[in-house]
Order: sequence, then structure tokens, then C-alpha cells
Amino acid sequence: MRILLVSSSETETVYLHKAFRESAHSVHVADNLRYALYLASHEAFDAIVVSAVGLSLMTALFDALPELARLPRAPSVIVALASGTSQDRARVLRAGADACFVQPYSFLEMQERMLALHRASVARSAQPAVTTPALKLDPLTRDLVEDGKRVLLTKREYLLIECLLRQAKAPVARDQLIRYAWPDKEDVEPASVNLVVSRLRRKLELNGFRVRVETISRFGYQLAS
Repeated sequence: MRILLVSSSETETVYLHKAFRESAHSVHVADNLRYALYLASHEAFDAIVVSAVGLSLMTALFDALPELARLPRAPSVIVALASGTSQDRARVLRAGADACFVQPYSFLEMQERMLALHRASVARSAQPAVTTPALKLDPLTRDLVEDGKRVLLTKREYLLIECLLRQAKAPVARDQLIRYAWPDKEDVEPASVNLVVSRLRRKLELNGFRVRVETISRFGYQLAS
């Protein structure tokens, strides 16, 4: 999944960024809600996680939540309050959040809620975000699955395949793949992308997968059966 993480706490940002990346998500970071709204209105995200919200940020949060809820690509919005009561959580949900937690919270529970919201969104969509009739990703094991065959992917391979699956019937630009699979890097050499694609091709061939990653000259890559 592609996640936009918004937090004014450096400690919380570092913790959640590391936890989401280790769970094979593509994570982009914004340090304020205005910038997050700008990013989310120009790029597609599956979830927006707003964390470490204290009393000083509540007004900005309630101003931003209706706008986040109206984003055209409809990412799920998850809020983690620094402190709060059940009434505070109810206010956050009424304002437009899809889920609300209060610190200390369980990262596992947050992630499972986020995945559940994503599954519901995919089920409502005419074109599933990360699946084709014969091919899918298993986020729990980080496996690529095709007709019962499974192959374990590295985090970078997983993110690259996930990005390709979002446009399974169309070529994906190399720059788009870099933003998705290397969200933590500002300067990624084309050779790095080529290396990951090469490893993926070997894994798919060795494990008897029908799907393959095709090179689109001077543009990027595309999945093909």
C-alpha cells in the first residue's frame, strides 16, 4: 500500500515510517496537514495516517479532515491522537476520519484496520488496486501468488510489483516506479530499477510464473502474461 504519513513529532515519524516500511508499504512523509492535502490532491495514496495529534493541532485537524475525506481518490484517513477521550474519538470520526486511535496504541491494530479499509475500498472499486485474475500479492507473507504458486519477494520487489499491478494493462513510467518503490530516496539511479527488475524476472522464471515484466523502451515497464 502507498501511505502518506503526517506527523509533527519527529519521534513518532521515525517510528511509524520504519514500522510501515518494514511491513512492505510505500511511505511518503509530510510534516503538516496543508502539505499533506497538497500531496494527496496530486498523487494517489491508499491511506493517510495523521499521528501525534495534540491539543494544539486539533483545530487544524478538524479543518483538514473534511477536505481529506473529499479527495477524489478516496484514501482512508487514520488519526492517532496524543491523548483523548471516547468523545474526542467520536468527534474525529464524525469530522471525516475512517479510524481513530489514542496513544498508546497498537501498531498491529492500526495496520490491520488500515488493511481492512483498503480491502473494502478495493471491493467497491470496478478495477482492483493490486490484483489481476491470476496474480495477487499477499501482504502478510510478502509473497507474489499466481494460481497457487508462491514466491517470496524482497520489500523493494514487492513495492515495484504492487506499483505495476495498479496499472496491470498499461506501461508504468520508470519515474513513477521510483517514487513508489523508493519513497525514502531522492536520487535513484536507473541501474537500481534495472537490478530489481532483473531479480524479479529470474524469480518469476525459476518458479514457473506465467506473468513477466516487459521493458517499454525509453519509458518504463509493464506486466504481461
